[in-house]
Parts: sequence; structure tokens; C-alpha cells
Amino acid sequence: MPAIKEIAAALRQSSIDGWLFCDFRRSDPIAYRLLGLSDDLMTTRRWFYYLPARGTPKALVSAVEAHRLDSLPGAKLVYRRGEEIPPKLALLTDRANRIALNYSPRCAIPYASRVDAGTLEIVRGLGVEIVSAADLIQQFEAPLTSAEILSHRRAVAVLRAIVDESFAHVARAVRAGKPISELALQEFVMTNFASRDLTTDHPPIVAARAHGADPHFAPSAADDFRIKRGDLLLLDLWAREKGPEATYGDLTWMAYVGDRVPDEYSRIFSVVQAARDAAVDLIQRRVSKGERIAGREADGAARAVIAAAGFGEFFLHRTGHSIGREVHGNGANLDSFETDDYRNLIDRTCFSVEPGIYLAGRFGVRSEIDMVIENGAATVTAGAIQSHIVPLLA
Repeated sequence: MPAIKEIAAALRQSSIDGWLFCDFRRSDPIAYRLLGLSDDLMTTRRWFYYLPARGTPKALVSAVEAHRLDSLPGAKLVYRRGEEIPPKLALLTDRANRIALNYSPRCAIPYASRVDAGTLEIVRGLGVEIVSAADLIQQFEAPLTSAEILSHRRAVAVLRAIVDESFAHVARAVRAGKPISELALQEFVMTNFASRDLTTDHPPIVAARAHGADPHFAPSAADDFRIKRGDLLLLDLWAREKGPEATYGDLTWMAYVGDRVPDEYSRIFSVVQAARDAAVDLIQRRVSKGERIAGREADGAARAVIAAAGFGEFFLHRTGHSIGREVHGNGANLDSFETDDYRNLIDRTCFSVEPGIYLAGRFGVRSEIDMVIENGAATVTAGAIQSHIVPLLA
């Protein structure tokens, strides 16, 4: 949890009078993390907490749960009836002109959009200017400690080893005339996670042939291809160590079940590779010069390469996402497509770079690496970066 004085200083630097946190039944997990609130207490009523750039914080709580925010510093107001909320919010935010809320105009950055439209209307009715807290959220949520960055690097190294082991496992099975299914390979990866004491929020993506054209394909008993000779295989896996300072790694590699990768697969991979490297190069160049680089700019660099090659309509998702203690973190994403992430990539943050081309009914190609910005340098943390589709039977 950041210190109250650190948040106040950030508000002053941004010329924002205060940050208003609003919650109903844990609808805003960001507020709980930033304020250091426990999940143990019953929370069934609306509460509000106002952190001013100058002065003393104030809370507004229901009489039913009057002690919900007692762990936080500052004065406390209590409401009984819903109609008391607007006038007491006015007292909470007295003399404020610009207030930050955990929302994003037109939901440009969904990760920051936690305040519902009705509450937004109440606050706007106070006659204040509302600004998005997206940059503030990134400033206090996304930066990693040195220990967390080391945890990420260890996780990526293990994931990279599991990729090689998984591909070797497929090759052995196919050579033995015992093709392995997507679901069985997924279970193989999960067993490797467990043996290496890694945890994940979801099993990996294992996609052969046409399943690879679905960016988030999930094998199941009802939809499970047998992996055989001549198949293009996509493996996307993410995991972290266990413990409070554990940070995710997230990689995607491509393989071909044969001794020579067909020209079409190689050609499309080379486009994806060039798009990935264009984003990496732009990020590294800007960061090394101390210049700003917005998430949407990095996405644009990768997207331009794929569009120039004639595959623009088949690049279905953003170029990358923030990574932290959750695999999809609250820092800037590499995105000008699904959303418009205007936030700058900042120091001590981690994110993926993963462009792809997806040809429905045929196959998909994606290459994913992770990067960390630390001490004025942007580095790839994935070890060896994939430069070609791996021919498993070569």
C-alpha cells in the first residue's frame, strides 16, 4: 500500500485536488489494494474515501457498516438514507475542482473503469471536473520491486524450459506412433508447473491446426485435436512462483510437427516476428533516450508491419498487456486497437509483446516475449527469442 503522503504528492504534481474511491460490495479491487483494506470485514453497503492533495482524508460510510473504513486515517461521515449521499459527498470533497475517479472516459482503459455510471452522475452533480485515475493507478499499482522483477525473470526462465520439454514430449509421442492430444499436452504442462512449484490462474493454450486461429482457444474433452505429423502447434503458457512477491511470466512459442516447416507457415511467422521486433525496437530506442513511449505507440509499430504485409484484418488483438502479480496487470498495455491506451510505459514495469496473425479455419501464428523497463533500460526477459518455427522432427 502506498503511503497517503505519496498519493497526495502525486495528486499535487498532476494538479488534481483529490482522489475519490467508491465501492459497493468489493466492486473496486483496486481501491482495496491501494488503501490496504482487509477483505475480512463484511462489506454490503456503499462507502467512499476521499484523499485530498492537501489536507485530511475523509470517509463516508453507511450506518449499517459504520466501522468499515476505521483502519484508514481521517475524519468520518455517516449516512443512513441514500438521499444523504450527495450532500455528504459535497462535504467530503469541499472546495475541490478536479477529482480523480477510478474510471476511464468511454471505457478507453477498462482496467481503470471501476466506478459505475450512476455514481459518476452523483459526483458530477457536485459541480466538479472528473478526471481519470488511470495514470495514478499505474503509478501506484504497476511498478514492481526488485524482488518482484527477479521473480518474473525466474518464472520466465522456467517457462522457457517447459516450452522445450513440451515440444520434446510431442516429438517423442509422434515418433513412437502415439499422437498426443491438445488436452494431454496441456495436462503435461500443468504437471510441470506443479513439479516446479509454479501456479497459474488458467491452464495454458495448446492449439493445433485450425484451433490456433482462435487466440484464446481452450482444449476440452469435447474439442480436442490429436497432434500429429504435419500440424502447426501454438503453445501459450503463463505462470508465477508462489508467494507475496511472485510475478508472472508469459510466453508463446510455435512448433511444426515435421522435419521441414512449410513455406507458408515460415512466411507468416516472419511477418509476426518482424512486427514483434518493431515494437521491441521502438520501446528500447525511446527508453534508452529517456523519451516517453505510450502503449498505443508500441502497438501501432507492430500493427503497421502486419498491415503492410497484407494481414492487418487478421491481427485480432492488442500487441501486449501489462504483467504483474496478476498475468494481466494494471499498467499500460500495448494497445491502440481494442482500447486506446495513451498511458506511457514507465520504469519498473513488465509487459508482453505478442502480435499474431489468425486465419480462421486454417491456423494461427503468435510470438510472445516479455519485457521489463528498469533503470532506464528496456530488456527482453524471455532468454532466447524465437526466430523461426521449431521443426519438432528435424
